[in-house]
Amino acid sequence: MGSDYFTRPVEFLLTTLIELYVLAILLRFLLASVRADFYNPVSQFLVRVTNPVIVPLRRLLPPAGRVDTATIAAMVGIEWLGQLLIGLLRGGMQPWVGFVVTLATLVEMVFNVFLFAIVIQAILSWISPGTWNPVVSIVHSLAEPVLRPFRRLLPPVSGIDLSPLLAILAIMVAKMLILPLFGALLR
Repeated sequence: MGSDYFTRPVEFLLTTLIELYVLAILLRFLLASVRADFYNPVSQFLVRVTNPVIVPLRRLLPPAGRVDTATIAAMVGIEWLGQLLIGLLRGGMQPWVGFVVTLATLVEMVFNVFLFAIVIQAILSWISPGTWNPVVSIVHSLAEPVLRPFRRLLPPVSGIDLSPLLAILAIMVAKMLILPLFGALLR
């Protein structure tokens, strides 16, 4: 058994835990940006889970207008440290490479959050329209600002809303155009 035997499970576990925590911070940031219901149980969970990192950072980095700089710094910092740790497990990584990978990962996460929110909202509109629960409310809060411009472009046709399809296509094209730029920075 080579050294890879233990390294891969440790890398998987470390990556999973870091990505889940960064996702929680990202969701907190996005929900605040779209002004989602702060008293929603999902929002409250995200605040409680991320407060141990965000609150001390807020003392150092106060908000810049409506931009929560402490939350952005926490996302970038934790993801960057995670990339550097994974790089160490793989034999080393230049800090600037880790930073570029961090930015690419965060941008991809943002795209994926909106993509999943739109898909989930579309599916829920078919299965149980009008049903409310805390998760549906959060999904709606995330998807609606993205869908609104597409609804102006393509209003419902015979009661069928095709704007989610347009939004998904736009997000996928944006991912295809933006994410390779980070790879080009590394070459």
